[in-house]
Amino acid sequence: MQAVVLAAGKGTRMRELCHDCPKPMVKLLGKPLLEWRLATLPDCIDEVILVVGYLQEQIKEYFGDEWQGRKITYVTQEVLDGTGGAMRILESYLKGAAMITNGDDLYHVLDLEELALDQSMGGAVIGMNVDDASKYGLLEVDETGKLESITERPHDKEVGVVNTGTYIITEKFFDYPLVPITETEFGLPQTLVQVAKEYPVTVIKARAWQPVGCPEDIPDAEAFIQKYFLG
Repeated sequence: MQAVVLAAGKGTRMRELCHDCPKPMVKLLGKPLLEWRLATLPDCIDEVILVVGYLQEQIKEYFGDEWQGRKITYVTQEVLDGTGGAMRILESYLKGAAMITNGDDLYHVLDLEELALDQSMGGAVIGMNVDDASKYGLLEVDETGKLESITERPHDKEVGVVNTGTYIITEKFFDYPLVPITETEFGLPQTLVQVAKEYPVTVIKARAWQPVGCPEDIPDAEAFIQKYFLG
């Protein structure tokens, strides 16, 4: 199976930490964030497609064309037009169902393994029950555990199942027009909701998840690594 890691952004919320390096190369416990991400992908992943942009040469120089036995393919997202826009340039690279994941989040290994095993025709997404949902898009899930809709920010719900930004997409995804989320961006999850109206999309409940969006997240991210990857 192929895994796509979205790593093209400028990391503006990381401020001074990303002045001279791309966000996925920010160090956590002495290693780039992206290295932790690749090391914890399921064994069934045999090719990683890195969607790169800002200061991409640093990523290419570090990981090369193969990393720990996995083929590495680089795709440049010239225009930062959202996660949906990234999918448009990836269509010709993907072969069957693929795992799509943010490059700046950390996930429990078992959650990624469960995601990779999903066989739903429409795909799957990892959701996390949180007590502070105000910062995230909410996944609306039916009684069978399938995706119904997404409620974007701002919303008035404090708790709920939020979108963690990791998915399985199938070839069905490319049958649907990309859903615009701003004047210049398109959304992967919003497009996946359109798929879910006709084909089942599973919502897998996460055991653990740690976003790494700003400098204040780094201590929590390193604690996450110590607990779930090194513990």
